[in-house]
Amino acid sequence: MPAPAPNPPRETQRLQWARSASGQPALGLQRASVDAGFRSYWRTVGETPSRIVMDAPPGVEDAGPWLRVRDLLEAGGVRVPQVLTRDLDLGFLLLEDLGGPTLAQVIDADSADAHFDAAIGQLLRLQAIVPPSELGTFGEALLQRDAGLFEEWFLRRHLGLQLDCDDSDRLELAQRRLMDNALAQPKVLVHRDFMPRNLMPVVPGPAVLDFQDCVRGPIAYDPVSLFKDAFLGWPLARVDGWLRRYHQRASDAGLPVPPLDTFLRDADWMGVQRHLKILGIFARLHHRDGKSHYLADAPRFIGYLDEVLPRHPRLQPLAELLEQRVKPAMQALAAV
Repeated sequence: MPAPAPNPPRETQRLQWARSASGQPALGLQRASVDAGFRSYWRTVGETPSRIVMDAPPGVEDAGPWLRVRDLLEAGGVRVPQVLTRDLDLGFLLLEDLGGPTLAQVIDADSADAHFDAAIGQLLRLQAIVPPSELGTFGEALLQRDAGLFEEWFLRRHLGLQLDCDDSDRLELAQRRLMDNALAQPKVLVHRDFMPRNLMPVVPGPAVLDFQDCVRGPIAYDPVSLFKDAFLGWPLARVDGWLRRYHQRASDAGLPVPPLDTFLRDADWMGVQRHLKILGIFARLHHRDGKSHYLADAPRFIGYLDEVLPRHPRLQPLAELLEQRVKPAMQALAAV
């Protein structure tokens, strides 16, 4: 009995599927974006209008959660990509093409107010959706995992720091206070990466991308992610103004935001927690996955921390650790 024919290479499968799904036997594909995970996105070439093929290879990526959250968000009025054809067994989806540039690529100092006002509108719709129980909760376990990323990957693996007892105590105290603050906040549906890079400037919109990791979590998480982005920096005074604008609109919409002073503190602390986590993720992408370009933005997060930590004496242990151990280690590494 002859052996079964081996599966064609993934790029061949992808092109064959795209041609069949679109009914265009001569179209081509070109990469549309690079993802930090195993998903990839490809734009069709040779047909009008163009489409996007999402490639989620079975065994390493499951498109099912993405589809379930997409449907949930659409039902709540959030602008998300339209799905034209799907094949979950092969791991391919054919999506509408929302265009080339993301919000991160078109926003500037002059247009930021208008773009962020539109983004807040989408965020308020997202946060008004009741989170289904199967999405999980941004709770103690997830916060502990996020905290571990900073110490394991950024401090130990990337900077080569071995913390002594005093350093470990300072970091643990700060992380515990950050986690307690996050756990005490009102809970809503949280995107977890609601930033300009994951927003597409279309009308109506912006359209929201990369939403498959939604959970039930702290209300301040997504607003601070939007204004203190991994790849774009803004003056602190403008960020504070946008956070106030979000708070007013969220309050008017009936979302469970606390009083303004409490919310601004929560946003600061949530931002600190997120910045530490992202430093760990960027270091992991570099050392484990060979995706080193993310580390170029690490100084941005140290800058965010430098801006905010002086406002909050209860986070002084973290500020001391950064000044005495982390910054000298980063400088030494940069000099190598």
